[in-house]
Amino acid sequence: MKKKIAIIGAGPAGLTAGYQLIKKNFDVDIYEAKSFPGGMSASIDLWGNKVDLGPHRFFSSDINVNKFWLEIIENDYQMVSRKTRIYYQKKFFNYPLKPLNALSKLGIFTSMQCLTSYLKTFFNKKKNIINFEDWVTLKFGKKLFEIFFKDYSEKLWGIPCTKLSADFAAQRIKKFSLGEAIKAVFSKNKKKHKTLVDEFAYPNHGTGFFYEKLATKFTQMGGKIFYNTKIEKIVHTENQIELYLDNKKENFNYLISSMPIHNLVENLQPNTEVSNSLDQLQFRNTLLVYVKVDKKNLFDDQWLYINSKDIRSGRVTNFNNWGQNQNNEFTILCFEYWFNHQDEIWVKKDMQSIRNLISQDCETLGFFEKNKILEIKFIPINNCYPIYDISYKEHLKKIKLFLDKFENIFAIGRYGSFKYNNQDHSILMGLMVEKKITENKEINLWDINTDYEFQEQAIITQTGLQKI
Repeated sequence: MKKKIAIIGAGPAGLTAGYQLIKKNFDVDIYEAKSFPGGMSASIDLWGNKVDLGPHRFFSSDINVNKFWLEIIENDYQMVSRKTRIYYQKKFFNYPLKPLNALSKLGIFTSMQCLTSYLKTFFNKKKNIINFEDWVTLKFGKKLFEIFFKDYSEKLWGIPCTKLSADFAAQRIKKFSLGEAIKAVFSKNKKKHKTLVDEFAYPNHGTGFFYEKLATKFTQMGGKIFYNTKIEKIVHTENQIELYLDNKKENFNYLISSMPIHNLVENLQPNTEVSNSLDQLQFRNTLLVYVKVDKKNLFDDQWLYINSKDIRSGRVTNFNNWGQNQNNEFTILCFEYWFNHQDEIWVKKDMQSIRNLISQDCETLGFFEKNKILEIKFIPINNCYPIYDISYKEHLKKIKLFLDKFENIFAIGRYGSFKYNNQDHSILMGLMVEKKITENKEINLWDINTDYEFQEQAIITQTGLQKI
């Protein structure tokens, strides 16, 4: 008999795992709480256009991830020239930071402070880098940290940078520094730091189109996806998994979960210590506010980072600049706001409060007049960002040890592994969990996106895969 596998979540990690396993002749069911595939990387129809749930840039140097991506998308993609900037003190600064651009706009006095501050890092290196402020200060200097990193990061995470773990910077910024940015200006080497890449592959019809194609291929091969379906209960026995849903029970040999780690662990009867650690892991929520603006050519960027205390939004995406919506007589913007579960606006989610937010931010930004706003739509996304506070690692370690006892249960994806994944990392998790099941390989899924090293590297170009 075929072994049966249940996958919770039809996002990047879950769909990838399902597709790979169905090819290996497993019986695979995917259960998705929403009515569409793609998770946080989905696309939606809005005002006659396809827009993403926030900006989603796909880029990887892993040859296996890129081969998989091309296998699914085929020729339905284009290369987009990346342009993202920081909006600070009514000026636009290149992001990633470009030294000449940043220093020229900051002025001579502030520029000298930045350079002096950076040079000090070579003499005042801390032995123990504990928090986000320590890490970024070491890489960029105190002054640049205060200008370009502090306010934005605290807006996103809702906690001071001194309470945000250095792991977040090490994972997302990695080896990038002011010194590397300066080297890149003069270097002829085409191999760039991931943060510096200025071109990325983007599916026709939006990021979510990739996952729509993946879901279609999966079902055509015999896989089943159950949308609008929530798991009511999970029971683990010695050799199988029992899933309870819609008042019925289904039995499986394996369970792959990309739902929030809290939901999975709570179903597996954790002890008090694990439960207490679970309570300490927190997610941040995102409110996406889409605005239809009666004006074109507002700015050239795919998105802007808003590094300004008097503007509540932290990031603004312009969907007219993604190569999909070139013929509009209007602009579709997406303003991102981040909240904790108990924040008043998040709890209420009433249109009047959201209109007030948008009106104030638009007026302060000054890109267009408030009377140019034609329509507004908002979408709340629960548990978007796993918060890497100072203590998260010790709590997550206890939860990992608990979950590792279940040999036929695997936690993957951003939600499932409490890891701030990009699309490529979640796809990689899906690829690797298939290897663990089918080849019994010793792969530590928890390490992906931290110390994973590519054995063979390649990038996607307009003509396909190119080794580097």
